[in-house]
Amino acid sequence: MSIGDKIKHKAEEVVGTVKEKVGDATDNERLQAEGATQRTEAQIKQAGDHVKDAAHDTRDALRHP
Repeated sequence: MSIGDKIKHKAEEVVGTVKEKVGDATDNERLQAEGATQRTEAQIKQAGDHVKDAAHDTRDALRHP
């Protein structure tokens, strides 16, 4: 997994968290929901990144015992 994708996904999570908190502070339910959705989607992408990294590590370990 490229470092650029990892940074991008983390940035999406941070932006989503900020939107959610601003929505909370301003009682803007739409912004709050949008932020929560964006944060969750980014976390799912990060989980996928971790799975891909683990698969690469496992493959490398099996090739070079």
